[in-house]
Amino acid sequence: MVTASRPAISFLIPAYNAAGTLSDCLGSLQNQTISNWQAVVVDDGSTDGTWEVLESLANADGRITLYRQLNAGAAAARNAAAQLAAAPLLCMLDADDWLDPAFNESMLPIASNQSQPLIAHCSYRRVTADGRMQKIEQAHDLTGDRAIQQFSSICALAIHTAVFPKRLFTELGGMDVTLQTCEDWDLWLRMAFAGARFQRVDKCLAFYRMKAGSLSSDPIRMMRDAIVVTERARALQVERSLPTQGEDDAWPKPALSQLRVFIWIASMHLCAETDPKDLAELLPEFPDGSGHEDMMAVAILHGLQTGQSVENTAALIDLMDSWAPAVARLLALIESHSLAGTARKTEQLLAWRLSSEAVSRSFKLGRVQTVGVDVNKLAKITKAVEADTLVLQLSSGQKHIGAHVGPLWGDLSVGALVRLIVRDMHAGGRLPTPRTFAYARHWLFETLRNYRGFLGILRRGGRRRGRLGRLVQSTRDAALIKSLAGDGETDDQRLSKADRQDERLHGAVLAERRGKKTGKEALLSEAASKEEYWERVFEHPDPWNYVSIYEQVKYEQTLGLVPEGIGKALELACAEGIFSAKLAQKVGTLTATDISRRAIERASERCREWGNAEFRVLDFAGDDIPGGQDLIVCSEVLYYMDDEQVLERVCRKIAAALKPGGCLITAHAHLRRDEPERTGFDWDNPFGVGTIRKVFSNLPDLTLEETIETELYAIHRFRKRETSVHTLRIERHGVPLDTEVAKSIIWGPAGVERVAAWSNEVTTSIPVLMYHRIAREGPDRLRRFRIAPEMFRQQMQFLRRQGYYGLTADALAHLLQVGKPIQGRPVVLTFDDAYLDFFTEAYPILVENGFSADVFVVTDKVGGRSDWDAAYGEPAPLMSWNDIEDLHRKGIRFGSHLETHTPASALDNATLLAEAVHSRKTLENRLGAATTSIALPFGCTDFRVPGILAEAGYQIGFTTRPAKAGFSDKLLSLPRLEVRGDLPITAFAELMGHPNAFIG
Repeated sequence: MVTASRPAISFLIPAYNAAGTLSDCLGSLQNQTISNWQAVVVDDGSTDGTWEVLESLANADGRITLYRQLNAGAAAARNAAAQLAAAPLLCMLDADDWLDPAFNESMLPIASNQSQPLIAHCSYRRVTADGRMQKIEQAHDLTGDRAIQQFSSICALAIHTAVFPKRLFTELGGMDVTLQTCEDWDLWLRMAFAGARFQRVDKCLAFYRMKAGSLSSDPIRMMRDAIVVTERARALQVERSLPTQGEDDAWPKPALSQLRVFIWIASMHLCAETDPKDLAELLPEFPDGSGHEDMMAVAILHGLQTGQSVENTAALIDLMDSWAPAVARLLALIESHSLAGTARKTEQLLAWRLSSEAVSRSFKLGRVQTVGVDVNKLAKITKAVEADTLVLQLSSGQKHIGAHVGPLWGDLSVGALVRLIVRDMHAGGRLPTPRTFAYARHWLFETLRNYRGFLGILRRGGRRRGRLGRLVQSTRDAALIKSLAGDGETDDQRLSKADRQDERLHGAVLAERRGKKTGKEALLSEAASKEEYWERVFEHPDPWNYVSIYEQVKYEQTLGLVPEGIGKALELACAEGIFSAKLAQKVGTLTATDISRRAIERASERCREWGNAEFRVLDFAGDDIPGGQDLIVCSEVLYYMDDEQVLERVCRKIAAALKPGGCLITAHAHLRRDEPERTGFDWDNPFGVGTIRKVFSNLPDLTLEETIETELYAIHRFRKRETSVHTLRIERHGVPLDTEVAKSIIWGPAGVERVAAWSNEVTTSIPVLMYHRIAREGPDRLRRFRIAPEMFRQQMQFLRRQGYYGLTADALAHLLQVGKPIQGRPVVLTFDDAYLDFFTEAYPILVENGFSADVFVVTDKVGGRSDWDAAYGEPAPLMSWNDIEDLHRKGIRFGSHLETHTPASALDNATLLAEAVHSRKTLENRLGAATTSIALPFGCTDFRVPGILAEAGYQIGFTTRPAKAGFSDKLLSLPRLEVRGDLPITAFAELMGHPNAFIG
């Protein structure tokens, strides 16, 4: 007799009427390469010869421990077995399953590491009742938080694939005996929440026998038990303060987890006579499945493969007639609870996954026609009845070349098929060369048409071989298309048109961000002298908006520092005399000067009623400054000194012009370049108030007497004396800020300058941010789609502070087509639906921060309300055409959001094409500019949509797939990053990849 005095692992084996399989199960243990194991087998009230078989086996092998009980279920039997287990590690093995001989050898070294509870788990295979092995089911990655995330949604382990500590099993109270199914899922869930670690062993070491009559064949019982487990997961999440109700995409809602289980169970039991509605009635809530189509397709296929007992997914194609009608009913049920078009997208993904497993097969699933094409045997493709979507798998013999998905309008001739292969799949080089006169004729014509290109390559050296090869290939492709397509335009050629995007991509290119000079910088570069520059500045009155609240508050604060009893005062850089008129009333005599003759003329006219004021042209940096002054005011001008050395020389001149005891008052802004750690202006001047104050303070005959400090600027009064007591007053600047002022401010601590980012960084992916409403109030269920204006301002200030610059959708399309790394930190700001609050709230904040945006308009709803949100509360108002036209003139770009806000996946080919064309033409007629961009309502796209949008004339399109846009993305189905209003402001910094950066 074989014995094991100190077993390393105990196998818990419930046996109910298992006489026919126990020998195989226990035999797999006896074949283990590591033999110090114990098998605790519990006869759970069997009525066949189970006990007799067990006694016979146990008599021959002392490692087998027996126990007998009245029928209480598998969970109770395993709990009883655990009481008799002598080993520190456990594995739960069903009496009809078995293990690979290397199971103990592979699993025990991992599971024995007990620094903390650790569960080793492996892959497994299902085996049909007649012995056919199914595809290996790979073990999930359950490291870190993935374990509790996965087990909160699905049973990610087969019961006999895991080895775990007995101590942990005992501490958790064993298995829940109230569950007839899913009891293993419940145990793994509780172990994960208890802090156990899971480590994968990348081997297939376990085998699961599929048989009729098992508990898993009772769909009602499985569904009820799965609901119990998912509700328990939600309770544990609440207990541990973990995300619930889908607050984090990594944590699906319990309803979504239950939907996945429902779909799997329903698919496993589908047949032409059953109706999944009975099973669906058990769900506490039937959730919207939109956005989870791939998950549902995977669940359907896995359920079908299990229920149909086939070896792999491809084998389901041969059985399609038996399950396709029932799947159609299941999808119709899901659609009735989901966003329109969900069933179509799931159907397409089912067909895609099936065709990917069998690329040479042709079949039809619902509205999807899948065709396997061999380039050596091209033939006409006849459109199947009701099919509107094409999945084409291209091969050459046994080698798969590529795939195409798109709308299907009609039959595809060989010519249309060739155009598709050449233009869309870029696989013309795989097509055999026709030996026909037509091909030779077209080859000659194309060669002659490209003779200049051939000659240019032959004349030039360098990499001419690559250029010559590309030209030869393009010539061959054109000849192939013309020789095989014929000269007539046929209905099927619409398919190949979808690839012909207009190459006229217009819009801003980044060079203007780098090298184009604007505003004062451009004026200075064009002027021949400083005098001419300032004359150009004052070509039009009030170039600085002196009458704004911001400037007026600053003037009053400056006047507040003027001492009483000033006799003789001098104002340097008086501009047009607005402050001069105020200052003249507080001093005996005032001489106001400026370098601009135009400014002096306007100042003199403005102050003609003040007889104590005179005005003269003076370049105080180059000319002598009149001396003997009781007061000198010199504000907002010292930034323009060439460097700090010139500044110091000018400051000494100013100090020398003061009488002993005289005062100097100067007001200047904080500049980021000068003081990078604080809020300041991003002007391209060499220094700001920080350096100006330092230079004046270092002069031996000046002492700082009083300061008014604001967030944006500081006003200083210096006295020409040896000592003085300094007074600091903190005050507020004037608000609201003028747009031209606000857009030059970078708020908060140190960040990254746009210029520095441009010079030092390149990227191959661009964040496209998706917004909806910028508003405080609205339906609570739409909170994630609503950003409060204050938070939106913080977000835009954050982008500015971190060195981001704005791109339009058209500019993004151009850059992605060019395919070269992009300099700096670009960002695209998009707003769906054209809500009125974009006009009233978002646009001013965008302008304040130097950003533009692309807004997507539902053209039939302009001037109305967002009635697609009516189910959630009062629909929000949308912009009128007057609003849209006004913003268009100010530089905001507008694109299509279709006509009716209907999900594109819910529309048939012809209706979608009509909506896309009509919406584009409406915008172009209203705005007088080309419309090339579209964002799909609800982000809904499918295999047909990009091709139809191209047919409608669009060049760039956006979905809601969460990712950055990159060169590998299709231009008409680009991803976007949703900016959610139900998350804290710090989530925006994380979204942009700067989780630790200051954001207000």
